[in-house]
Amino acid sequence: MTAMTRPSTLITVAPTGAETSKADFPQLPTTLPELVETAQRCEAAGAALVHVHIRDDEHLPTLDLGRLQDTVAALRAETTLVVQLSTGGAVTDPYEDRLRVLEAAPESCSLTMGTVNFGDDVFMNPWGFVTELYQGTQERRVVPEFELFDLGQVAALHRLLDVHGLPFGGRVHCDLVMGVPGGMPGTADALVAAVHALPDAVTSWSATGVGRTTLAVALAALSKGGHLRVGMEDVLSFAKGRPVQHNAELVERAAALAGLAQRPAMTTAEARDLLQVRAA
Repeated sequence: MTAMTRPSTLITVAPTGAETSKADFPQLPTTLPELVETAQRCEAAGAALVHVHIRDDEHLPTLDLGRLQDTVAALRAETTLVVQLSTGGAVTDPYEDRLRVLEAAPESCSLTMGTVNFGDDVFMNPWGFVTELYQGTQERRVVPEFELFDLGQVAALHRLLDVHGLPFGGRVHCDLVMGVPGGMPGTADALVAAVHALPDAVTSWSATGVGRTTLAVALAALSKGGHLRVGMEDVLSFAKGRPVQHNAELVERAAALAGLAQRPAMTTAEARDLLQVRAA
């Protein structure tokens, strides 16, 4: 289930997210210079795609279009990473702001396939919003990464592709987000069940293990032929009693695991071919 002929692993880094506060975790990259520095170090460590949330001057999550555009431009100027903007934002962001993310012209964007309980919050993704966002990606030639938090969202992906066809580029890449309180557990059994249920049109998939499930999900994904997403958006502890100091640590570990699996980290050029993103 991959478009690559050479066995390799796409490593995505999600460095910031929208949940953790800068005050609680000062090493979180929230300014544009911090994000660019993080992206550069993570690319050198083996990442080929960066999943981006941005913050305002108070380090709070924002979907400000000007800031998004500046972020895309800076990452393109300073790295060769595939730039993927989050259309999820924070759970409180209105649908219109989330749709407007596409106007920042990223090469890729996240597209969550349904509503999910997210800890004590609810991450809203009703069908009408999902289809409007998907059609927007097709029109603007942005490659979506379908975020799947449970098996119901896998079923929704079948429905979306059946009704609205393939995404721009013709490839279907999804990410299994596992271990979120309210979503599927971060276990090998859950991963195998989700992969078995994916549409035949899926050409590649990655997996994200949130919190303590990070390593279990990474190992299961590699053994099942999948790719990896890591980063401070998803985990803040490198090991018991040892906080993450920089996202590059997580990328380095993922690259080492991929190497042990004899599927080394792919280059950014290979990632662009895998996903069939348009030229930056």
